[in-house]
Amino acid sequence: MKLISWNVNGIRACVKKGFLDFFNEIDADIFCIQESKLQEGQIDLELEGYHQYWNYAVKKGYSGTAIFTKKEPISVAYGIDIEEHDQEGRVITLEFEDFYVVTVYTPNSKRELERLEYRMSWEDDFRAYLKQLERVKPVIMCGDLNVAHKEIDLKNPKTNRRNAGFTDEEREKMTLLLNDGFIDTFRYFYPDKEHMYSWWSYMRKARENNTGWRIDYFCASEALKDRLVSADIHTEILGSDHCPVELVIK
Repeated sequence: MKLISWNVNGIRACVKKGFLDFFNEIDADIFCIQESKLQEGQIDLELEGYHQYWNYAVKKGYSGTAIFTKKEPISVAYGIDIEEHDQEGRVITLEFEDFYVVTVYTPNSKRELERLEYRMSWEDDFRAYLKQLERVKPVIMCGDLNVAHKEIDLKNPKTNRRNAGFTDEEREKMTLLLNDGFIDTFRYFYPDKEHMYSWWSYMRKARENNTGWRIDYFCASEALKDRLVSADIHTEILGSDHCPVELVIK
């Protein structure tokens, strides 16, 4: 079973840059996107053979997530049932027979870390939400987590130490999640692999020079460890400032 996650940085723009070519070629069973940046009715994506689930932000042209799945889920939930967090269309949960799939677009702490305090409360509430799901069945969580967990996960760790996405606080929340029974599936397969990133700034030829960050993840409950087959980062795929990430499970 193949799962893909991609922050498309605006699905309408991404469609014009080859989204459907990749979508059709990769033939995923479940395909998750983040940062769709639209409202209901603003795009008509014809994805034959897929059920579509969209979560839109209240604010127009902002945030937003979607999941496209070949198999119809048992249930669908939008948000994490906390009003403060559920205005920005950041989470969708699909329930299948033996696991949940959750896609998430984690809030960015922003320049000057103006949203770091909010981000910390989000992290605690989202982790609690995942653990609540886990009481029922295992969880596969994917998306743009807006954090490079270790120094190996970005090109310039020293100069980014207090920048959004690489603060001690954000990294500690990621450590807490992993210590709480979740596996960073890419690092599970490639614990020491360097220079593998999923996001590059549009400035200073960052992508050309591979000056990037690995901030897009598939994390799986420990209970699914024996079912993990492979993980990949599709650095060759353009169309967004992020590239797609992949997980294959039995």
